[in-house]
Amino acid sequence: MSLPVAQLVEVFTSLQGEGIYVGERQIFVRFAGCNLSCAYCDSPQALSVPKQFKVEGRSGSGEFQSFGNPASLDQLASIIDAMNKPKGICHSVSLTGGEPLLQVDFLKKFLPVLREKKLKIYLETNGTLAKHLEEIIELIDIISFDIKVPSATGLSSYMEDHKKALEVAALREVFVKIVYTRETKAKEIDEACDVIALINPDIPLVLQPVTPHGPVKHRPTPDQNLSFQSVARRRLNKVLVIPQVHKIMGHA
Repeated sequence: MSLPVAQLVEVFTSLQGEGIYVGERQIFVRFAGCNLSCAYCDSPQALSVPKQFKVEGRSGSGEFQSFGNPASLDQLASIIDAMNKPKGICHSVSLTGGEPLLQVDFLKKFLPVLREKKLKIYLETNGTLAKHLEEIIELIDIISFDIKVPSATGLSSYMEDHKKALEVAALREVFVKIVYTRETKAKEIDEACDVIALINPDIPLVLQPVTPHGPVKHRPTPDQNLSFQSVARRRLNKVLVIPQVHKIMGHA
């Protein structure tokens, strides 16, 4: 039987900059590879598997050491131990990407190790891989769940996939995040809210104005921020508009 390994991009400590846990200190494990390629992606380096992955030394230093991919389970566990000092300083371990669920076989072995260390597990997912999520849902504490709207991603609609995956995610603590642009229409927000409300209208929704870069240049207007929140509040009980705060603070 082969030992579990992970294809990584980087491991570092920072402040969570998106969603309802903004400002919490986390250990970020960025997995390599994604099943989507969104126009607004702020981690394009994670779309493919690099020969090496980076590990930050002193927290917040921006100084990294490189190691060869893939990483072993024991290697990654040791890296996380070193970053969680003093013990308990970090709120949770954020599994991000790319799309972490593509490496679900590794996660099935790795997440019990994190649980033994009394670390909360925070999954960031694009919300399209319901079957993968089912395999590890009992090992996850918090899920940051993206719903992708075509006007922002430049891709097709994944609403049916989102519905199936959100039904699984709702077994744990979950909030939904929608990144939108100036081109986004109210009907896209409305459709996404229909999906959320049918599962549980108490699931928090974070509307995230896109951070302009690359091919995406048009930040939503203040009027859009308010009108989209109003649209969402027709069906959902908690709707917040929160931009990428870590970009303002200068964190990764």
